[in-house]
Amino acid sequence: MKRIPIGYSDFKRIITTPDFLYVDKTGLIEEFLADPVQVLLITRPRRFGKTLNLSTLRYFFDQENAVENRKLFDGLKVSKNQAAMAEQGKRPMLYLTFKDCKELQWVDLQ
Repeated sequence: MKRIPIGYSDFKRIITTPDFLYVDKTGLIEEFLADPVQVLLITRPRRFGKTLNLSTLRYFFDQENAVENRKLFDGLKVSKNQAAMAEQGKRPMLYLTFKDCKELQWVDLQ
């Protein structure tokens, strides 16, 4: 039986671990590409998968490892969308996560 990867937020680690269950949310990539806005704000409560979704976007769009990363999406929903797959590995990515920040004050982060 597959395990739910609670506490894991790295798409590649989850997708390449055979005994982890992955719920395919790559349809988010299609929605992201179809939305004409310049800035997209993703707000959800804690533990709703924001960091995992951002990690998924990072592996999809990252230019440095595009060929290797493309294999991660084989068999997932986005892989069936030719227009979306044409964008894979084509955009620069700036990936920031505050997942591990526990400080409440800005000065404490420095």
